[in-house]
Amino acid sequence: SARLLLNSKSSAHPNGLANSSGMVGKYLHDSTGASRGAFIPQLMDRKRYNEDGVGGLHVYIPWWLENKKLDFARGYHIEFGGGMGMPSYGFGFGMEKTNGKYPTIEGKMKEAGGYGAALKNDYRRYYGSTVGFAGRGESIPRVENYCEIDPGTVDKYGIPVLRFNYNWTDQEIKQAKHMQDTFEEIIHSMGGVASGEKPGANEKYGLLAPGRIIHEVGTTRMGNDKNTSVLNKYNQAHDVNNLFVVDGGAFVSQADKNPTWTILALSMRASEYIVDQLKKQNI
Repeated sequence: SARLLLNSKSSAHPNGLANSSGMVGKYLHDSTGASRGAFIPQLMDRKRYNEDGVGGLHVYIPWWLENKKLDFARGYHIEFGGGMGMPSYGFGFGMEKTNGKYPTIEGKMKEAGGYGAALKNDYRRYYGSTVGFAGRGESIPRVENYCEIDPGTVDKYGIPVLRFNYNWTDQEIKQAKHMQDTFEEIIHSMGGVASGEKPGANEKYGLLAPGRIIHEVGTTRMGNDKNTSVLNKYNQAHDVNNLFVVDGGAFVSQADKNPTWTILALSMRASEYIVDQLKKQNI
């Protein structure tokens, strides 16, 4: 929507349609994300059954802490994956790196990897014993995070595309560190072994780049003041009363959740308002 509005310039709207506030494209934001995997020895040698299903392991931890005691704002939830899902091709879940760290059924140690019947037997033993931890958090909305028209690049139809300006702050980086510390604490409490090296400060603690969680919202934020927002509470543009934006652009903040249901709810409210205003001949 921001791209359409910014490209829709005219004498009446020199900065783009519905952009007298200059807020179109501003306050772009996405959820934070970081992850870690682990091997859980207690999950070895289990009876086979299908663990496919919505949400991976059907386990979810909502935000549970008080922010006043932490060094970052907002919060995050934890999603889990793993179990005896549909096997993938190739080496799959990295068992060939793990089976040299734990004794065989006979209690003997051996080199990692393997070949033939012994390797196949290890796959059977280790299948379903890995668990993934994924944190998804709320970032801080910032006017410095925005999209704008790139005048030097067009799409195949000759329409200028967007370019993006987005950086995480210390708030999100500290949140990712807390995620990693929490993952590690849970893994150790389960008697598990974390996979790979724990991401450090140089890697922003595994914090994924903006846009990777694909919860992007903002850029046409709603509000009561037309000088600081693009839309009103009904997703109606302050500057153009027959223009409604019903995607995620109206969000002024994005929590750690998927935004789809909220987009649908706001769209329904906007639709009911449009019908009401048409009946009153206000639009």
